[in-house]
Amino acid sequence: MHNTTLQSTFIQLFIAKISDYLQLVKVRLTMSVVFSAGIGYVLASDIINIFNFSLLLLGGFFTTGAANGLNQIFEKDLDKLMTRTGNRPVASGRLSVLEAYAVSLILGLVGAFILNYFFNFLASMIGVISIIIYAFIYTPLKQHSRIAVFAGAIAGAMPPVIGYVAITGTLDFWCLLLFTLQFIWQFPHFWAIAWMLDDDYKKANFRLLPSIKGRTQFSATITFIITSLLIPLVVFFYVNNNIGWLVGLLMMVLTLNFTFQSYQLHKDLSLKSAKKLMFGSFYYLPLVQLLLILSKYL
Repeated sequence: MHNTTLQSTFIQLFIAKISDYLQLVKVRLTMSVVFSAGIGYVLASDIINIFNFSLLLLGGFFTTGAANGLNQIFEKDLDKLMTRTGNRPVASGRLSVLEAYAVSLILGLVGAFILNYFFNFLASMIGVISIIIYAFIYTPLKQHSRIAVFAGAIAGAMPPVIGYVAITGTLDFWCLLLFTLQFIWQFPHFWAIAWMLDDDYKKANFRLLPSIKGRTQFSATITFIITSLLIPLVVFFYVNNNIGWLVGLLMMVLTLNFTFQSYQLHKDLSLKSAKKLMFGSFYYLPLVQLLLILSKYL
């Protein structure tokens, strides 16, 4: 009976520790990032090697997880101030700073090694640069400047580039288009979330919306203008023969719908519209990226 109790306690502690590690790397966010890296890989590949593809996803998961872990370490005192983040493992004390550092460092090193050893040095360096931008530029800037969102958008647009470069070993025009798509998308995506959480963010003095005053007409207008840039980008994809007419039409429909969602926020400045834009951003990018793959095989 005593051994059974010890085993049960050990299993519970083990599961709790794994759960904390998954929260440390922000597993849901990391998986969405890894999806984009996989898109870049598939678009650059003539033949999909499942083993290499799995390694690319693993390397992307580790590097992204490292950046997220460092982010939580640096913001542990700020996370305690906000309702949304107060229960994060480092902020709550379930993971020590030293343990979180160790996990993040190991993930970053292993991720960089995988990308370098199995693919190429450029893919590995882009992964490392994205960690540096996210953890050491975006994170500390959040309390001081709205430029933080620009830095975060650069880091957030790196995954498809990593996947693409892992195959090609070079940055070409098509690769830059993939980066631009995800870079522009980052702004309405992030600002919609920031609009929803503005009251919580203010507790940590985060300045993330375009206006320093937060939920203002200026913030909504800038969000609409930036989102609208996706329309000429889709046209650019088509006129440069990167996509066929059917895929181009479907991409334009999705883009117009996404832009309309940002217009609704511009029109009424409501939390309801911000929520619709946020959820719209969740499906817009993956659907457009899947359409790009469809275009390749059509």
